[in-house]
Amino acid sequence: MSSEQKDSRRKVFVIGLDCAPPELVFEQWRNELPNLGRLMDHGMRCNLRSAIPCITVPAWASMTSSKDPGVLGFYGFRNRADYSYEKMTIATGAAVKEPRIWDILSRYGKQVTVVGVPQTYPPRWVNGHLISCFLTPTVQRPYTWPPSLSAEIKTWLEGAEYMVDVPQFRTDDKTFLLKQIYEMTEGHFRVIRHLMTEKPWDFFMFVEMGTDRIHHGFWKYHDPAHLKYEPDNPYRHSIRDYYRFLDHHIGELLTLLPDDTVVIVVSDHGVKRMDGGVCLNEWLRREGLLVLKGEPPRGRIVPFEKVEVDWERTRVWGAGGYYGRIFLNVQGREPNGVIPPNAYEREREELVQRLMQICGPDGLPLRTIAYKPEAIYREVRNFAPDLITYFGDLHWRAVGSLGHEHILTFENDTGPDDANHAEKGIFVLHDPARPCGDVELPEHQLMDFAPTILRIFDLPVPDGMQGNSIV
Repeated sequence: MSSEQKDSRRKVFVIGLDCAPPELVFEQWRNELPNLGRLMDHGMRCNLRSAIPCITVPAWASMTSSKDPGVLGFYGFRNRADYSYEKMTIATGAAVKEPRIWDILSRYGKQVTVVGVPQTYPPRWVNGHLISCFLTPTVQRPYTWPPSLSAEIKTWLEGAEYMVDVPQFRTDDKTFLLKQIYEMTEGHFRVIRHLMTEKPWDFFMFVEMGTDRIHHGFWKYHDPAHLKYEPDNPYRHSIRDYYRFLDHHIGELLTLLPDDTVVIVVSDHGVKRMDGGVCLNEWLRREGLLVLKGEPPRGRIVPFEKVEVDWERTRVWGAGGYYGRIFLNVQGREPNGVIPPNAYEREREELVQRLMQICGPDGLPLRTIAYKPEAIYREVRNFAPDLITYFGDLHWRAVGSLGHEHILTFENDTGPDDANHAEKGIFVLHDPARPCGDVELPEHQLMDFAPTILRIFDLPVPDGMQGNSIV
C-alpha cells in the first residue's frame, strides 16, 4: 500500500479550544499540560493568525472554509441585514454559504463527526454526526444531525441536559460561573468519548468554549498586569486549574485513538487583558458626527438602539463589541444619507485619522488601527462596516451605548468582562507517521487549516480556498 493510499484511510482528530493563546499553551503552562505537551514534543506547532476581526464569529467559519470574512459575508455575531438603520441579523450557521471542511469530506465519502464548532446551528446534513454550537437557542429544538442523536446524548448524560454554553458568562457570581464551566465541559467530553467509540468516523472535530468563557470571566484574577488584578484572590489559579482539567480530559481522548491518527489542536484567536472601553458613539456624538434628537439621560447608560438618532444630520455611527464597527451615512445608500458618494473616501480617511488621536488615560494616543474592508478581504459581500477598528492594540473594546460621562470607561456596558481577544491563536499537529521533535513552524493564517486537512487525506484543494496547507 502506497503512503498516499495509507494517508487517505487514516483518521484525523481535531481538538478546538476557543480563545486558547500561545502564551499559555506554548510557554507559561507547557510543563503543566503533559498531554498537550507530548503532542508538541513529537509534533509541530505554530502561532495561527486569526481573522479580522479576531472573534469566534467569523473566525471558526473562516478557518474551516478557508474563506475570509468578506467572502463569507459576515463580520461578527451581529451584522447589518441591509442598508437600513435598524435591521440586524445574527450570523448562525445559516449565514455560512461556503462549504466547510466536513462538507467537502462528506462529499468524498468520509465519515465525519462535528461537535460544538461555532456556526453549526441550525444543524445540517453531514455524512456522519453533528452536534451544534453555542448559538443554539435551546436544546429543546433540533440541535443534532441526525435528529435522533439528541436522544442518545440524553442517555449518555443520564438524563441531564446537554449544555451548548454556560447560561451567562458575564456575571459577578464567579463561583457559580466556574461551576457551570466545569459542568459544561464534563458533559462535552462525556459525549465526545461516546461518539469516538460508538460511531464510525474518519474526521472528528470538536470545539470547547470553556476556554473562552473562563478567560472572559477570570482574567483579572490571573493576570498581574490587569488593572483590576487582586493579589491572593481566591480565583487566582482558576484558569490554570481549568487548563489542567482540560489536559487531563484530552489525555483520556488520546488513549482512545488508533495509533496512526493525526491529531491537531487549534484555536481561533488568543486572549489579552482588557483595560477598558472606548465609548465609540459617545465620542462620535461629541465630535459632531452623530446627532441625537435630544440629549441622552444624564447618569443613565442607554443602548444605542434605544436613543432617537437625527439621521438627516448624522454622518457616522458605530456598534460596540470586542472591536468597533463604524458605519458612514452615505447618500443613495442609507435611507437618509448625508455624505455624498464622491466625498465618501475623503471623509472615511479623515475619520481614521481622528480615531487614531483618541487618547488613553495617560494622555497619549491609543494604539488604534482602523481597517477598510476592501483592503483586507478578497471580496466584500453583504453589508460590511465601513471601518473595522481595534482600539488600543485590542486592550480596549468598543462600547456602543450612550450616556457615559467620559469617552473612556472601565466598566463594560454588557456585563463584567476581563479580557479581549488577541490576533494569535495556536496550531499543533502530531502525525505518528511523520515523527518530528517539537518543530516550531513560521506563523500561519487560520485559513490554512482546511487545506491542511485535505492534504492529510490526499484530497484536492478547491480553487476557491484562500489558504495553503501548513504541512
